[in-house]
Amino acid sequence: MKITKYLPIFAICMMTTGCNTGKQNTTSGIDLANLDTTAIVGADFYQYACGGWMKNHPLTDEYSRFGSFNLLAENNRKQLQGLIEELASTTHPKGSVAQKVGELYNVAMDSVKLNNDGVTPIKAELAEIGSVKTPSDVYTTIAKMQKNGMYPFFYFYVGADDMNSDMNMVHTYQGGLGMGERDYYLEDNENMNAIRDAYKAHIVKMFELAGYDEAAAKKSMEAVMDIETRLAKASRSNVELRNPNANYNKKTMEQLNEEFQSFGWNELLSTTGLVGMKDLDVSQPEFIKEVETIIADTPIENQAAYLQWNLINTAAGYLSDDFVNQNFEFYGKTMSGAKELQPRWKRAVSSVDGALGEAVGQMYVEKYFPAQAKQQMLDLVGNLQTSLGQRIMNLSWMSEETKKKALEKLATFHVKIGYPDKWKDYSTLSIDNDSYWDNAKRANQWEYAEMLAKVGKPVDKDEWLMNPQTVNAYYNPTTNEICFPAGILQYPFFDMNADEAFNYGAIGVVIGHEMTHGFDDQGRQYDKDGNLKDWWTEEDAKNFQQRAQVLVDYFDKIEVAPGLHANGQFTLGENIADHGGLQVSYQAFKNATANKALEVVDGFTPEQRFFLAYSNVWAGNIRPEEILRLTKIDEHSLGRWRVNGALPHINAWNEAFDVNMGDPLFIPENERASIW
Repeated sequence: MKITKYLPIFAICMMTTGCNTGKQNTTSGIDLANLDTTAIVGADFYQYACGGWMKNHPLTDEYSRFGSFNLLAENNRKQLQGLIEELASTTHPKGSVAQKVGELYNVAMDSVKLNNDGVTPIKAELAEIGSVKTPSDVYTTIAKMQKNGMYPFFYFYVGADDMNSDMNMVHTYQGGLGMGERDYYLEDNENMNAIRDAYKAHIVKMFELAGYDEAAAKKSMEAVMDIETRLAKASRSNVELRNPNANYNKKTMEQLNEEFQSFGWNELLSTTGLVGMKDLDVSQPEFIKEVETIIADTPIENQAAYLQWNLINTAAGYLSDDFVNQNFEFYGKTMSGAKELQPRWKRAVSSVDGALGEAVGQMYVEKYFPAQAKQQMLDLVGNLQTSLGQRIMNLSWMSEETKKKALEKLATFHVKIGYPDKWKDYSTLSIDNDSYWDNAKRANQWEYAEMLAKVGKPVDKDEWLMNPQTVNAYYNPTTNEICFPAGILQYPFFDMNADEAFNYGAIGVVIGHEMTHGFDDQGRQYDKDGNLKDWWTEEDAKNFQQRAQVLVDYFDKIEVAPGLHANGQFTLGENIADHGGLQVSYQAFKNATANKALEVVDGFTPEQRFFLAYSNVWAGNIRPEEILRLTKIDEHSLGRWRVNGALPHINAWNEAFDVNMGDPLFIPENERASIW
């Protein structure tokens, strides 16, 4: 998936913290307690492979979805808690990393001060925003808010120039929606109407908590809904956002001032500190045009209300419990189905992890990441590269010309494992015992300044875009890199004492998944140097699209909930990566064991254990509300369908478990997807 919608990075999952082993290593790595052997393999392999895990890990009230990733995160968060609380319990020199980590945690944990302060930490900002008088004031305010970690109307970020990937440039990207996804504003059905009504009520309650009377709060809510609905109507769909060429619109400042004549580029850039910038990528021009229109024709007091809502909504988690609880009522309960707010210590650990990620990561790696894991991962990555190269060479549908360039791209993958060689320097970030919100703002200001410093400079291809404690992995097309943080290199993904069947089925598929992102429907459009450049012959591109369409059509037919279908086009990149990861890792597994016969263990052949290890990665339970939300916002298929949707297309899985005509999951071989 993309870590954020405005950065071209593709990750295996959506988790933000790391892990440690939750079990003792075993010879096979397969935990038989995860299985439900009463299920029929060819009818519901997900239930067969993961039913025991789901029974043994029922959803607790604080979770809307709980799976293998979450279990790792829970284990790891406890480790991070120990590291952080050790620092928080003693005094350290002012300005030291230890002081910053400990101080921020203590501020986050100080419920007495938070509740006594109430809305006070944001009152001055609310008043300042309320004083805007002109469109020029609005643009200046937008820039100030973005420095502080709020993104009204649109995102403004620095990243590689897709057509010149060695250099950084400024981009805009559509945004500004409190519910995050345009369908929540535009779809007319019972579920969406109920969520919209709940959102309206939530906005009113939050304004009231901020000190507004009922009439003023309702008036502000109407202004917010009007602006956000207009933004939603102007937003591109998630499918449209998957076209990198259509979402690259680099303009000179002269062109921008001509095309968006009333847009406050000067106010935005001067307040941001980017005076003299020569060009900018307006990723979705029609969206920025609507922003320009809104700011030009909407009453200023309505715009002020929308900006104030962005402040209240962003700051809510750093204020008193009444704000936190009301925020959870809507975003936690209504949108996701969770029933109970996470305990304060978990939220505090996550906050420290977010603000001082690499500082925490450095402590985590030193204590919990075994050095030998890095070498074993390097060996696995090398084997997966060889396997993918073999599969490319044997493709019948691709010309020799395109194969040559594909192999060049594969050979130039930049591999990152465990943790960065150079850690971030947080010396200029100040953490003080004033307010939680003030510390959050300073952390955002530090990160924003770090980002702006990259404008017009070469891309640092050694920079990490995830913290080492993160349970995730990613592929970045503009640097052609694959990254596997320390957090994911543990059970059930990676077990240094397990056999090849387990590790190739688990972490091997993760590696293959990220490699395949370099050749999925989006990643294939970037060349070996990370530039958005067509390196395919016309016939090869046509063949690829025809083969990818098989997955689109297949997933479109999956009903994930009554009346709700998966979106095969939106999830195509991740489904291709799962498909390719399975194919590539299975071949690497067979290569690695060609001269080493693995035994049948617990009644399962090595081939069967490969697919059980893969499936166990996606074990989990999920609430109906979260199924709806993720189907709308997440480019990954749901865990059940990363198993039941992906495996029927894999010939080796059908053979390993003797799935044949008549079984519900069976797909005739000539109808299966076959790409990489």
